Amino acid sequence: MGALERLVELDAVRRLKDRDASLFSDDIDQRIPIMQRLGWTDLAEKAPGRLPLLNGLTDALTSEGATDLLLLGMGGSSLAPLVMERIIGTAPGFPKLHVLDTTSPVQITELLESLDPEHTYLLIASKSGTTVEPLSLYAIIHAWFTRAGMDRHEVGRRCIVITDPGSPLEKLRQRDFMRMTLTAPATVGGRYSALSMFGLAPAALIGIHVPSLVNRAQAMERACSAPAEENPAALLAGWMADSREAGRDKLTLVTSDRFRPFGLWVEQLVAESLGKDGKGVVPVIEHQLPKPDDYGNDRAVVVIRFADDADLAEWSREVAAGHPVFELTVTDVFDLAAEFVRWEHAVALTGVLMGVNPFDELAVTEAKSATNAILEGGSRDVPPATLDIGGTWVTYAGALAAPPESPTDRVSAISAAVSTAEDGDYLAFLVYAPDDDARIRPLRGACARLSRESGRAVCLETGPRYLHSTGQLHKGGPNSGVFILVTARDRADLEIPGKRYTLAALHRAQAEGDLVTLARHGRRVLRLDLPSTDPDVLALLAADVASAAD
Repeated sequence: MGALERLVELDAVRRLKDRDASLFSDDIDQRIPIMQRLGWTDLAEKAPGRLPLLNGLTDALTSEGATDLLLLGMGGSSLAPLVMERIIGTAPGFPKLHVLDTTSPVQITELLESLDPEHTYLLIASKSGTTVEPLSLYAIIHAWFTRAGMDRHEVGRRCIVITDPGSPLEKLRQRDFMRMTLTAPATVGGRYSALSMFGLAPAALIGIHVPSLVNRAQAMERACSAPAEENPAALLAGWMADSREAGRDKLTLVTSDRFRPFGLWVEQLVAESLGKDGKGVVPVIEHQLPKPDDYGNDRAVVVIRFADDADLAEWSREVAAGHPVFELTVTDVFDLAAEFVRWEHAVALTGVLMGVNPFDELAVTEAKSATNAILEGGSRDVPPATLDIGGTWVTYAGALAAPPESPTDRVSAISAAVSTAEDGDYLAFLVYAPDDDARIRPLRGACARLSRESGRAVCLETGPRYLHSTGQLHKGGPNSGVFILVTARDRADLEIPGKRYTLAALHRAQAEGDLVTLARHGRRVLRLDLPSTDPDVLALLAADVASAAD
């Protein structure tokens, strides 16, 4: 029986719409938390009621002369706004959105030096209200405002909170006289929250026409209630599950150029929802079109293209000759909202077919605990470096043993790690560096070359963003990844008011917490600790990665 037929037999579409937690688990103890995470299924239908408040807030900020809007959030609290800004963009006359889903002191310092505090406003987004990254950055930016001569009331007027009702962040808002709280339903998990205040508020504030987004999302929401055989989400879920059963678990996303940022959001939704219990689907974002014969037999390809993208249509036909392809056509950038809805329903239904709970993320919590332990003095748990190659400190951890002969250069060290990948494995570069084009583009090109030459899927992730995204898959999914963790000893740092540790210490502890957790799960990990994340240093690393492909 195919996956789509199983969805029909389970009456899965109706049960999902009715928020029937028994669809996802036979365990009565698991059903209650699952039921508390199913509030996303009608967000588009309810969205129009939120628009008057957002319109009023948008008018107020533009009239006050806001030119820049900083969004402090991680994972589900930040990825939908980031994707909307990159695909749709900021409208003329509205503040530019800067998504700060990082703890890199280099990136934060560079950004703050470029901004005028008099025209900068702040969105602090956290579902739980306890997320360490946005709270740490809020403390830093509050101090930045204060140094500009603002009193606490003026600082508070520039700060808006997005959180669940009654969270600790709401209490902090009251204490610090922040402007207002925009609440999201407590029954909506972060990665399913694109059409809640977490996604809609930033979109409205940068001038995106939210009614157009909502209209597309509502149409798709209705379509996702149709019988499985004509349901766009069920069709995608069935295809994903059938592909995975056939050994094609590398879900490769290829899009028209302007739609490419959507991959960041899909990546989190797929990896964090389905990567657990030793199972998983590995999302792979393509940034350039490979040759169809570059792919191994573990690929399943989703093509999302604009109707007039003839080049991608032709490429899709060529790939379909040897690999399963699921093609989606979008009319314009506002179809992004419809895709949010399609994929949320599809991934939830894929979880049913795989027998996993798509609404928890235990390995993410485990990595957070390891980070906290390191910050509290637990650095002895971090596997030590055993080799210094020209200022790059090399660590072998988990199931990756040091080669019998110590490599004398980075190319050899990387090649040795890559060579441990077997059929069906993937490679993941986990890079703790500022997410800017000058630093990341060379690495992206090198990863593409390595993928072509090795025939394996190669993922490039920036930390700590991936900890709230693919990090769940890395630890909770199948043990099929080889991980190259890239950190650096940058000198830049920022004090975090009220904390015993600095931002650089937090940034490093997050990487090392993940290293500890990956090793604990028996993953193959090579750590390369660079002298800095200067663009020229990362360019040299990219050259070595490319050479390792030869």
